[in-house]
Amino acid sequence: MKIIYDPEVDAVYFRFLEGDYECTTIRLNEDVAVNIAPGGKIVGIEVLDASENLNIIPGSPTIKLEKISSA
Repeated sequence: MKIIYDPEVDAVYFRFLEGDYECTTIRLNEDVAVNIAPGGKIVGIEVLDASENLNIIPGSPTIKLEKISSA
């Protein structure tokens, strides 16, 4: 999984699958979109206005990982 933050547009993208996919995008609301690959697998989730929606202070986000090991 990759987490990509773009401070210029204050957006975060959580990418779960590597590679190129023809995705269907489902908007959950104005700020959150889910990209789904054929077969129903989630490719990624985009969150706009991330500093507000995810309580991230631009320039110094805190991330806590639990029960995750590197492969």
